Amino acid sequence: MTVILGGGISGLSAAYYALDAKLSSIILLEASSRVGGWIRSRSSPSGAIFEQGPRTVRTLGEGGKNTLNLIDDLQLNDKLVYIGISHPVASNRLIYMDEALHRLPNSLKGIFKTSSLLDRPLINRIWTDLRAPKVSMEDESIYSFVQRRLGQDIADNIISPMICGICAGDAREISVNFLLKSLFEAEQKHGSIMKGLLMKRIFAKSKDKADAAKDNADHESAVGSLTLVEKAQKERWILWGLRGGLEQLPRALADNVKERGARIQTEKRCEKLTFKSDRVELSVNGEPQECSRVISSLGAKDLAELLREQHPGLSAELKAIPTVTVGVVNLEFQGNVLLLQAFGFLVPPKENLPLLGVIFDSCIFPESSTVLTVMMGGAWFEKYFGPNPSEEQLLTTAINHTRNILQIEEEPVAHNVAVLKDCIPQHVVGHTARVKRIHDYISAHHIPLALCGSSYQGVGLNDVILSAKQAVRDVVK
Repeated sequence: MTVILGGGISGLSAAYYALDAKLSSIILLEASSRVGGWIRSRSSPSGAIFEQGPRTVRTLGEGGKNTLNLIDDLQLNDKLVYIGISHPVASNRLIYMDEALHRLPNSLKGIFKTSSLLDRPLINRIWTDLRAPKVSMEDESIYSFVQRRLGQDIADNIISPMICGICAGDAREISVNFLLKSLFEAEQKHGSIMKGLLMKRIFAKSKDKADAAKDNADHESAVGSLTLVEKAQKERWILWGLRGGLEQLPRALADNVKERGARIQTEKRCEKLTFKSDRVELSVNGEPQECSRVISSLGAKDLAELLREQHPGLSAELKAIPTVTVGVVNLEFQGNVLLLQAFGFLVPPKENLPLLGVIFDSCIFPESSTVLTVMMGGAWFEKYFGPNPSEEQLLTTAINHTRNILQIEEEPVAHNVAVLKDCIPQHVVGHTARVKRIHDYISAHHIPLALCGSSYQGVGLNDVILSAKQAVRDVVK
């Protein structure tokens, strides 16, 4: 029997892939009363969608393709809404700095101009990078890396707010060897970012020719319409979401795995794990259970507590992966109150504001009203709000800053406030080495335990789903 701990998107995905791998007797245990984890879609009185967690998914890379294939398999295509490369949401991304909104450069022409965010054109940074000396190291912070190779203004005004948007984190702490691995490896192998990317492009071109030949052969033998991945590539999708809210994805996954024989049990908290030579013993709500293997999608800190007595070294490594808390406030305004169509704006930490950024939801998924999501706190949550802020404090802060920045005179007609405690793991300097030590320990001690979720391989939805697929592969091996 396989027990999966956690009913968020990674745990549900693990159940899905475990069934594909023909693993039998799958039980998923979820401590709360619902599945879906941080993905939660609510409706305002008017029917507008308020997303507490993610609302869009990227199409790029192996993870992007894998998730689109999952959407295809779950037959959610009719609910899919996509954003193409020419959509204003794709081209207009804003930074709020010095009491004004600034557009990020979004075209080839833009890299030759001096942006209001930077002290010189982006094209000049090629020369800066080529002149910067190579520094050999295992890892460093993204801020340090970018400042060293491209300049402090890019580190402060572009990269730092981007890290706020990706993981609500501080670029001075997040690992470049994890989050921007290809850029870091370009310097380590070739001495500069630009040289490394050029070499990678040359290699990619020859690979693309081989892949294109293979794709042509596949298409010649294929019958029927384009797959979702092929459609996304052909129409140049950047992002996609689901009409009616992204929570439909975990719901569809839950329905799928239950129909195929997996059991999902909510309000079942695992309190302890003990690994024996021939079985795994679990304490669930104080009651003993047994299984042959465990796939954990729990946050690393939560899993650490379950392993503390039997494997204190492993527990310590897991506990060392930090998390941040994010305040999320959804606001709805009557009619269209925005001066421009955009994905939203991010705020550099140096502005000393409690806002990480604001997403323009109704630009991404058109509504009859204006819907915004305000993200606050993150790595600076306690600095601005203390340990236990009231919903009123969060709501007032969100409304006042958002109305001021976006010049909105109207009061919101509906709102939703949520504090997502410890919701985003922080992949700080040394994270890659730490995750390797964790996996090496599990392997060396022959522990029937596989790991998935946002604590290890990335915080994006694509990363999390792909980590579940890999966890099942590890179990099968």
